[in-house]
Parts: sequence; structure tokens; C-alpha cells
Amino acid sequence: MNPTLEFLFSCIGVALFNRITLFNFFYSNLLFVITNVAIQISNNLHEICNDMNNEDSNNLSSPFRGTGGNTRNLFLRHVGQTSEAPLALEIVKAEGCKLFDAEGKEYIDLIGGISVCNVGHRHPKVIEAIKNQLDDYMHIMVYGELVQSPQVQYATVLTQHLPASLNSVFFTASGSEATEGAMKLAKRFSNRTQIISFKNSYHGSTQGALSIMGDEYWRNAFRPLLPDTMQLNYNSFEDLENITERTACVIAETVQAEAGVLVPQNNWLKALREKCTQTGTILVFDEIQCGFGRNGTLWAFEQFGVVPDILLLGKALGGGMPLGAFVADKKIMDSLSHNPVLGHINTFGGHPVCCAAGLAAFNVLLEEKLIEGVKEKQDLFQSLLQYPKIKAVRSCGLMIAVEFESFEMNKQIIDELIKEGVFTDWFLFAANCLRIVPPLTISTSEITMACKKIIKAVETI
Repeated sequence: MNPTLEFLFSCIGVALFNRITLFNFFYSNLLFVITNVAIQISNNLHEICNDMNNEDSNNLSSPFRGTGGNTRNLFLRHVGQTSEAPLALEIVKAEGCKLFDAEGKEYIDLIGGISVCNVGHRHPKVIEAIKNQLDDYMHIMVYGELVQSPQVQYATVLTQHLPASLNSVFFTASGSEATEGAMKLAKRFSNRTQIISFKNSYHGSTQGALSIMGDEYWRNAFRPLLPDTMQLNYNSFEDLENITERTACVIAETVQAEAGVLVPQNNWLKALREKCTQTGTILVFDEIQCGFGRNGTLWAFEQFGVVPDILLLGKALGGGMPLGAFVADKKIMDSLSHNPVLGHINTFGGHPVCCAAGLAAFNVLLEEKLIEGVKEKQDLFQSLLQYPKIKAVRSCGLMIAVEFESFEMNKQIIDELIKEGVFTDWFLFAANCLRIVPPLTISTSEITMACKKIIKAVETI
């Protein structure tokens, strides 16, 4: 019998024997019983907590360590959310073109951090460069004041692989910041105010970048935004007439990504370049998503025979680390150095560790000739993604949009793919399109497996 109950019955017997009322007995012994039970519960909870702590300690050595539902709850409670229904997958390891969650489940990564991990996750040479730089220094001063070797080396190598007029690099901490810097540079150099962009364009989410985003749904809640901006239709020759002598700059994605991979047609970019030249307008190409071999050439603008005045870079620029940049001719860039001095500054732009990682990734991209395989892999995706329910497959290199009838259908397919171990998502301005922007290192076998699962998911809808 339970010792507590045994003691209780014993006391009752003694109480009756001595003709003590039952009421007086319970009154005198109730606190003892409650205390005894509480101690037992406390001991049990203590043992459970010890077991959990021991389990977490053991998990530290596991490649699939994590705390499952607990971490997910903390994520939802303490990490600022961007939607009411985040995927909330707990990824604990990434390698090459694969992701692994807390339960050890494997996913083929068709996102690559959204065009970030062009050379794959955790490329050994990128990891080595990061470790070597950590041995020297991390952050020492705001961007631009001290000579920091990783910045200098990376800027030099970048400009060696760009047209001669793009010879000065201003590093930032992100693509959005690169957009902001380019907008300020264009205004400062031209002494004009109007900024033109294109509908269904995406250049970042900061206030300035949001002002030139080409979709009212995403920006209406944050008005008032920057004045004197205008959105034109991408690929429209007629709309180019809106560019005038009062336009400071035109900002265009070389290939529109979030619109569902829209490629410029019929020499439209050349017409845009000519119009900007005629009016003295700065032409800015945003290659934050499509740069670094994503579209089959090192820079997408190479395919269209047009050179911008300012180039925006980000995402793959850092090799998996946060890094952005805007690149221009030095005579334009120097406008930010006076009237006012410190015309554009930031604390973490061109962080030494990020630049070291980015330079290593850039060298991997070139040395391993990853760009040379992009066209073949693009064609393989195109050939395997044929099915009546697929309305279209638009691609420019390894930037691919698989179009379905509706967002609802696309979302069902995406959810099914995640269950089947294929990680993908949708586009901001083309929610009915499934996004495929994998690391350029993705193998033909991984492409084949992913496409089979996509077709299988489509069949089930």
C-alpha cells in the first residue's frame, strides 16, 4: 500500500480508538498529507527535467540536434514573424544541395536560400576562408574608413570581371541596402529627383526600396513613401517615353524574378539603355537575384549586350553570408564622398568575414566552372516538368517558374513536396508559380528526383 495512505488509515484507527472525532483528526493531519503529496510530485518533476536536460546534452553531438516542438514554440513566441503561417521547419544542417531537419529528414533544396547558395551549402573552401579570416579579425570599424584586406581583394576581383565602367564597389550588408545606396547615388550625381522602376519588380523591403516596388498590395499599408517615383510596364517600348531629363535613374531587374521569371524581349533592354543615354538618366540594373551565374552567364546583362551605370548585387555575393553592394564608375561613386561628406555610410557593410566568404565562393564559381553546367541543367528541368496541369515553365538558366492554375493549387503542391522531401516555395508577384532556384551545384540525379516528386505531387491534386 502507498505509505501515505497506510499512515492515513493508521491515524484514523488510532483516532477512533481514542474516541477522537474524525473532524479533529482531519484538521490536524490535512497539512501533512498535502505536503507529502506535493513532495512526491516535485520529485517526479525534478526527475523529468533531469531526463530532458540529459537528452538535450546528448543531442549536442548529433548532426540532427534540436529541441523539436519546444524550439518551434519559442520561434513563434520570440522571433518576429513575417506571416501568420510560417513553414516553421527546424533545419539543423545543410550540405551541398540538401537540408536536414531536427528529426533527420532530408530535403532536396530547390531554393538555395533564394539564390544565395549558388556554390551549395557549406562549400569547404568557403568554410576555410571564414575560419582563416576569424583568426585575423572580425569587425573593427565602419565601412570605408580603414583598409581591410578582404574588402579590397573582393572589390578588385569583382571589378576585374565587370565592364571597365563598373570599377568602384560600395559594400553594404544586404541587397535592400544596395538599392538604397544606389538611389542616393543617382540623386546625388544627377541632381534630379525622379526615380522610375517597373511593375512587379522587387528591390527590397526598406522604405526607399518599398517606394519603387512594383505592386501596391505590398506597399500600400506603409504610405506615405518616397515622392516622385513612377512604375512602368516591363517590356513596354511605349512606356519608355516617360523617361525624361528630370529622371534621376531607372531601376530594373535584368530578369524579373518575383514576377515569375520574366525575360526582357525584342531588344527592350537596349531601347531602355538608349533612352537613358539620351536623357542623361542613370541606368541601374538589379542583379541581386540573377547575378553570379544564375541565368547562365556570370552577369545576366551580358546576354543582352547592355551595360548599366550602376549594378546592384546581393544574395550570392556573400557565399552564404550577409553581403550586398552597388557598383559604379569611380567618377559617379565619388559623389558620395563630399557635399556632404559621408554621403552614404553603414556599420556592417563589407564585413571582413562576409567578404572573405564571398571572395571564396566567387572563386569556386569560376574555378569549378559551375556556370558552364547551368544551361544543361535548365534543359533537364524543362524536359522533365511536362504535365497537362502545368500551364508553363519559364526559365532563364537555373531561375525557373512552374506555373499552375492558381495559388491554391500551387500551395497544395508545395506543401505536398515538403512532406516528400523537396523544399520550394512561390513568387511574390506570381503566387501561382512554383519557384526553382537551386544551388548551381545541384546534380542531374537530384534534379531528376525532384522533378519526379513534383510531377507526383501534381498528379495528386
